[in-house]
Amino acid sequence: MWGTRKGENGGVVCVACGQTVQRSAAREYDKEGDRWSRRGKTFEYLCKRCHRELCHQPRDELEALLVDIEREGRRGQGDFLRRYNEVVEERYGSLEERGR
Repeated sequence: MWGTRKGENGGVVCVACGQTVQRSAAREYDKEGDRWSRRGKTFEYLCKRCHRELCHQPRDELEALLVDIEREGRRGQGDFLRRYNEVVEERYGSLEERGR
């Protein structure tokens, strides 16, 4: 693995828990899911504990789905999550249907 770039070992904030950690003790997070294409990107960071707790399954279409819901307008967390469940069922069917 490559070392950190010059000047990159300062503190970064974990986007999941808010803890400030040394850059060398953090993991890069790319919401587009492609951390290797670096040109023109600004990365967010996760502390190692939060990175381990992440689901590392593929997330095709997830970012676009979340952006679509967000564009519908500002709402509280409960409303956002209810709308997320509705959209997932509209697009992919219910969990009960998928289990058959």
